[in-house]
Amino acid sequence: MMSAQSAAANFGSMVRTIRKAKGLKSWQVAEKVDIEVKHLGRIERGEKQPSFDLIIALAEGLDVSPAKFFEFEPAAQDPNALRKQIIRQLKGRDANQLHMAQEVLTILFDFQ
Repeated sequence: MMSAQSAAANFGSMVRTIRKAKGLKSWQVAEKVDIEVKHLGRIERGEKQPSFDLIIALAEGLDVSPAKFFEFEPAAQDPNALRKQIIRQLKGRDANQLHMAQEVLTILFDFQ
């Protein structure tokens, strides 16, 4: 079973990943959900656990389902299974969506 601290870190990582994928700065999201930028930073680092109301506000501010923040897998998952999962997610996507996925990967891995 995952500890609360580990879940908070995974949750925060998902918030940060989604925020960056949407091209938003932390201050923009904090402003949308009416919290301090420092508080959002603590959530993204897993140092603070947001309330239910804040989870909903973050989801609305980032235009995603609240469940999206909890779509994390155990860190020890098989890399081949992860590759297959990524390929499944890309199937049926149009050129624009594939381009967006490529941009997100570039940002995540800091490629030029």
